[in-house]
Amino acid sequence: MKKIMNDPSQIVDEMVAGFVKTHDDLVELIPDTFAVKRKNQPDGKVALVSGGGSGHEPTHAGFVGQGMLSAAVFGQVFTSPTPDQIEAAIKGVDRGAGTLLIIKNYSGDVMNFEMAQEIAEMDDIKVEKVIVDDDIAVEDSTYTQGKRGVAGTVLVHKILGAAADQGTSLDDLKDLGEKVINNTKTIGVALTGATVPEVGKPGFTLPEDEIEYGVGIHGEPGYKREKLKTSKEMVHELLGKLKKAFDLKSGEKYGVLVNGMGGTPLMEQYVFMNDVLNELESLGVTVGFKKVGNYMTSLEMQGVSLTLIKLVDDKWIDYLEYPVVTPAW
Repeated sequence: MKKIMNDPSQIVDEMVAGFVKTHDDLVELIPDTFAVKRKNQPDGKVALVSGGGSGHEPTHAGFVGQGMLSAAVFGQVFTSPTPDQIEAAIKGVDRGAGTLLIIKNYSGDVMNFEMAQEIAEMDDIKVEKVIVDDDIAVEDSTYTQGKRGVAGTVLVHKILGAAADQGTSLDDLKDLGEKVINNTKTIGVALTGATVPEVGKPGFTLPEDEIEYGVGIHGEPGYKREKLKTSKEMVHELLGKLKKAFDLKSGEKYGVLVNGMGGTPLMEQYVFMNDVLNELESLGVTVGFKKVGNYMTSLEMQGVSLTLIKLVDDKWIDYLEYPVVTPAW
């Protein structure tokens, strides 16, 4: 294992410290927690709180700031943050209009965020939640009952953040979030596994000439392994799954997110996106929004995920293009 670190048991502590010191113009650490909040949360607007295990950077703290998240909570590597830290984040950013929790569909995340919600509500803070389950690769896998929450979560952050910044109410944000989630689907492919620092070896291994479709962001099993394919062939496989899941039709409008898993160069991500856009054009699909980059990673895993969002409302494009001030968008 080769990693730039000091003590593996302190890697999250030191990462959080480095993140906050680097972006101290935008964010601050809530004392005695791993919760990061935006500076100058405005009064009278709904606060958005997200979070999850570390190792997926820049998710989630990279999206804290004006126009996106109000706070994000780091857990240990691939481990949900604890309820007390989530509660501290809720209290730290609530300004009277309530707080919406954006939760990825993993059993630990759902349980701990819901516990924090209950505690905050006892202190008369109005809290609602949405649960993101965009990964269509498998229905049930390690850590989850039902579909997993993956890179599509970032688009939920973006749309809801813009709507919240424009003064949308808590109940309306929850409704919007559920509609966005229902129209967002993701699937990925891995070329290598990822190594948790305190474990010291990859969570799974793939032969040099094999890939695995549908691997999760914690290294959860996918749905099949094959010999290494070209980018066009991988795109065709993944778009085939998404086309079926959406019942995709010519003339529809979608947004596209190609997300790097941490170890894939941008050169390869843009090759992949080129093939995605070419195939979508051949299907008669209009693309109203495009994004390429590392937004929800899995440590040093090589691979990509492909997210489509069906743009059923043209206002969603305005939200996706809404200007923000965050470390990572």
